[in-house]
Amino acid sequence: MGKTIGFIGLGIMGAPMSANIARKHDGQLIVANRTFEKAAALAEELKEYGVKAARTNRELAEKADIIITMVPKSEDSQKVYEEILPVITEEKTCIDMSTISPSVSREIAQKVKERGARFADAPVVKSKAAAIAGKLGIYVGADEETFDQILPVLRYMGENIIRLGENGSGLVMKLCHNALVSQIQNGVNETLTVAQSHGIDVSTYAKAISYGGGQNLYLDSHVKPLQNEDYTTAFSLENAAKDVKLFLALARESGTLVPGEENVNAVYERALAAGYAKEDWAATIKAVRS
Repeated sequence: MGKTIGFIGLGIMGAPMSANIARKHDGQLIVANRTFEKAAALAEELKEYGVKAARTNRELAEKADIIITMVPKSEDSQKVYEEILPVITEEKTCIDMSTISPSVSREIAQKVKERGARFADAPVVKSKAAAIAGKLGIYVGADEETFDQILPVLRYMGENIIRLGENGSGLVMKLCHNALVSQIQNGVNETLTVAQSHGIDVSTYAKAISYGGGQNLYLDSHVKPLQNEDYTTAFSLENAAKDVKLFLALARESGTLVPGEENVNAVYERALAAGYAKEDWAATIKAVRS
């Protein structure tokens, strides 16, 4: 029987990630969420795999050997770890898969290590569909021994897994990745808007782009949503905007000027002000069009 895994945070990505663990792990999975009802519902959905719901994060941390967290913001990760730190022991390993500030993550890592436990930041890339399929990309910041220990667990959720260095480095790479994609997205938004104003429709635009060096995964995966103006949330605009600001803070730390991302931030600010926060991040095109 394998170790007990605890998974905290059952949102758009966390629920399918934990479901993959349930199906593939030879051991107990315990889940917890800010609302117990959501954890109980997922446990019921996965009852054939013996999944249990914990009423509190602390209860989960007491029972789990490996504790995975997947929450939206830095302050959410801080709150979770404040709650569970008293029951963290040297036998436990903590993996925070949230996208948060690298400096906050390093502070959490230090507190966990002071308890004698292991810690890794392991943020993910790709979409909800990849989370469901267990094909996420995962960027890890941890020492080599911890990375080797958690790799089998990460493989339940992802297929492209890379160690970037010590604690915090996984998050640095995640923010760089998301900043690049946000600038690609903004390029698509601007050029598609111009193309449409001259009579070129979305599908024709995407087909023509695929013939040259402009082809990109963002456009390839968003042709239908852009065509149908369907902004059903797979990755919320407000979470994408949060990542933009985290990258800008990271750039300031290194003294790097990033005017491209500053422009993206201005677009996101307009989109948030227009009330698109809960929509999919592809809704930024509405801010460009306006």
